[in-house]
Amino acid sequence: MGRILALVLGLAVLGAIAWKVMYGGSMRQAVEADAPSAPKQQLDNVRGAANRIETNDQQHVDEVEKKAFGNE
Repeated sequence: MGRILALVLGLAVLGAIAWKVMYGGSMRQAVEADAPSAPKQQLDNVRGAANRIETNDQQHVDEVEKKAFGNE
């Protein structure tokens, strides 16, 4: 009887550890629907950087075009 009890308690402990590992230490789901997730936030940052780079490149092209062909 003692071995079965030890086995059941051991499995319960392993289950609790697995739950913590799988769900980040929280026994309930986090309710943060309003906050963007980290991957989405990173993607938004990349899109913003790409837009800034494209705008900067277009400004440089316009400057070179004005220098090469005069003010039009």
